[in-house]
Amino acid sequence: MFYEPKKKDHGLPKNPFNSLVIPRPIGWVSSVDEEGIQNLAPYSFFNAVSYSPPTVMLSGGVGTAADGMKDSIRNIEASGEFVCNLATWETRDQMNASSESVPSDVDEIALSGLTAIPANIVNAPRIKEAPVHLECRYLKSVDIPGWTEADAYRVIFGEVVGIHIDDDFITDEGLVDVAKLLVIGRLGYNDYTVVNSDSHFTMNRPT
Repeated sequence: MFYEPKKKDHGLPKNPFNSLVIPRPIGWVSSVDEEGIQNLAPYSFFNAVSYSPPTVMLSGGVGTAADGMKDSIRNIEASGEFVCNLATWETRDQMNASSESVPSDVDEIALSGLTAIPANIVNAPRIKEAPVHLECRYLKSVDIPGWTEADAYRVIFGEVVGIHIDDDFITDEGLVDVAKLLVIGRLGYNDYTVVNSDSHFTMNRPT
């Protein structure tokens, strides 16, 4: 089949685009607002974009607040800080619960039954139940124009200034045991995937 996204002429029950760029990492982003209220939300438009310095991006659409912004994006731009927590098979239900649209004064960390713990460098909290945390400082925002105002997205870039890795997931050879982490990823629709020993494989690059 062929279709033009702007014409929406795919003829399918749901837009297939989200199920074509897969699997997508989940940026489980914790932040704090100016009143000290903690926020937690999963972003499947998320990835690493550079090594030195290590830099990540996340992208969010229009929010339900009066200013039309997602709480996470507003908090990050105002505070200049955030944390990306690794979403895993064990925390899949809490990750899903934290995606609920709730008023800005609701603490999604508490709502999801999770534990907030301090970061080492930034003021945004970490999620105790996550095995990896990336402490980030806000770098810049880039607005992506939409076909309508409701379709607009904002991309946030952040420099990773601190990294926490649970020692249980570091091998005797000093490598991160990615299969043991059981990281989950987004596949589109309501579908997800998990990285485990069955789905994990190794290929050496040509020299």
